[in-house]
Amino acid sequence: MICKRLSEVTDAEFDRLLDRGAAVREVMGHVQKIINDVKENGDTAVMQYTLEYDKADIVGLRVTEGELLSAYENASQDIIDALYHLSDNITSFHMRQVHSDLWLHEVAPGVVFGQKTTPLDRIGAYVPGGFALYPSTALMNIVPAKVAGVREVVVCIPPMPDGTVPVATLLAADIAGANAIYKIGGAQAIAAMAYGTQSVAKVDKIVGPGNVYVTAAKLLVQSAVEIDFPAGPSEIAVLADGGNPEFIAADILAQLEHGPTSSGFLLTPSPELAREVKKALTAQREAAPRKDLIDLSNTAILVGDSVNACISFINDLAPEHLELMVSDPITVLEKIRNAGTVCVGDYTPAAVGDYATGISSTLPTGGYAKYVSGLNVDHFTKKMSVQVLTRDGLDSLADLVRSLAQIEGLPGHAASVLRRLQ
Repeated sequence: MICKRLSEVTDAEFDRLLDRGAAVREVMGHVQKIINDVKENGDTAVMQYTLEYDKADIVGLRVTEGELLSAYENASQDIIDALYHLSDNITSFHMRQVHSDLWLHEVAPGVVFGQKTTPLDRIGAYVPGGFALYPSTALMNIVPAKVAGVREVVVCIPPMPDGTVPVATLLAADIAGANAIYKIGGAQAIAAMAYGTQSVAKVDKIVGPGNVYVTAAKLLVQSAVEIDFPAGPSEIAVLADGGNPEFIAADILAQLEHGPTSSGFLLTPSPELAREVKKALTAQREAAPRKDLIDLSNTAILVGDSVNACISFINDLAPEHLELMVSDPITVLEKIRNAGTVCVGDYTPAAVGDYATGISSTLPTGGYAKYVSGLNVDHFTKKMSVQVLTRDGLDSLADLVRSLAQIEGLPGHAASVLRRLQ
């Protein structure tokens, strides 16, 4: 754990704190071999890697109707009700992001432009496994796609050693509207969706979080398929100028328990709060059920000379989750440029966004919040521009076309316009 003043952090420490992609880069070579193998050998390679990494000896990669029915029979009504409740909340939030399918606007007599929004045909959603179960992630990856109007959603979920998919995760994928669910995890799942296999159809886009191998795989297949963004390992930053140190420590540990190389930061102008949070972290960590995973994560408590100094660091950090526990949260929020999601106030822990509010918890990590938004309806659509001109409208723009075509040395462009007006 790093615990010091921001002004005392060395350049090397800054580089290490801000560069969360090192773990991903370290596995790139190995992941590329997996991708090449799946691309060449399809299902055979997928099943071999599933046996090697998930210890599951499976024959059929796709979840059958019988397996799905069995999951419903074995699940408690409380689980089913909770999944439907969260699905409704996610749907409610994302319905507000839906754009009009087509809009047209006349900008001048005879000149109309517009835009047509269409959903992608087939997307792949990755739902992680490994250190925990993630039915909430299944819902948050699939529901926005369905709200956007995606026709086919392919889902990959890592199997357990007995060859089955965790019941709650399987039910979540079905409740969200998955069209096909596969018992595949890791880099091999990303490769299967990116290139297609005998069992898995090639998709147009892959979304969803994962470990460093999944993140590396998503980055490596971008020449074949669009991705949302790197999403994982988990990270959180808390900016606090006061507040309850026990709350802050609990929220940091909640994200660190996701697994190795997760990151937790406290930024504060208060040395006293920093000391109290450090004590709370130490005490809560010792009692944490997932202490072994937390110990493999990274924590930094940094004391800035002012709230603005802390904000500056946060904007460079661009954390996945940002919590604001400050006396003037709206003023601070207006200065935040880079974060996957912002949780405002002492009673808005990041965990409530993971499980309840309906706002997507599939968020950019590793600094990518500087460039991209968290998963939303727009990730599952594409926009086509539309132009409609009458003869008079074309005539009004002909001189502009002629001038620019001459400047660029493309006389055929001018000719295609002027021929219509002769």
